[in-house]
Amino acid sequence: MATHTLDWTWEGADVTLGMDAAGGGCSVVLLPALSSISTRGEMRPLMDRLAPAFHATTIDWPGFGDRPRPRVDWTPRVLSAFLDDALHRIAQPPHAVVAAGHAATYALHQAVERPGTIDQLVLIAPTWRGPLPTLMGGQRPWFAPIRAAFDMPVLGSALYRLNVSRPILDKMVKGHVYSDPEWLAGDRLAEKRAVVRAPGARHASVRFVSGGLDR
Repeated sequence: MATHTLDWTWEGADVTLGMDAAGGGCSVVLLPALSSISTRGEMRPLMDRLAPAFHATTIDWPGFGDRPRPRVDWTPRVLSAFLDDALHRIAQPPHAVVAAGHAATYALHQAVERPGTIDQLVLIAPTWRGPLPTLMGGQRPWFAPIRAAFDMPVLGSALYRLNVSRPILDKMVKGHVYSDPEWLAGDRLAEKRAVVRAPGARHASVRFVSGGLDR
């Protein structure tokens, strides 16, 4: 496995994303879920199994992953623009794409709007609506002010720390993330806590949770 970075710019904001690749042959792109704790690392075991027969690549989404992230008003339009660009930069299309969680709707959108870039598509536990809209039964006008509050320098940081505190993470993991909640412990838990503490992590996280990234 080779670890690389991919530099991407959106409206003046520079983003450096982690990317792993292995193998050779036809291209398979592995897209991790959009989540406060998800990274491309979750796709590595699958990438290792595919690498003997395919050129497998997994990459973090802008606003997520294990690297510092700029303050950007992340939207479905931004993430779709990134996916289209990344698919052309990783290797010559078409690709087979494996997409998890919320990434599934972005991959479906890409396949419909950009014919010829994806010719095979596998969706893992696809989701289409963020946690808060799901809890509330739909979008609400006050979701936008919540996102604005999380963007604020001092208040936003405090709200985000509460949202990714150990009790909240434990509840999330046990409620709907891992089939075996005890799996996330020790070094794995430390790795996930480092993800949520990355500079700028709150901006994309609150948009995912509040439905701002629902494609």
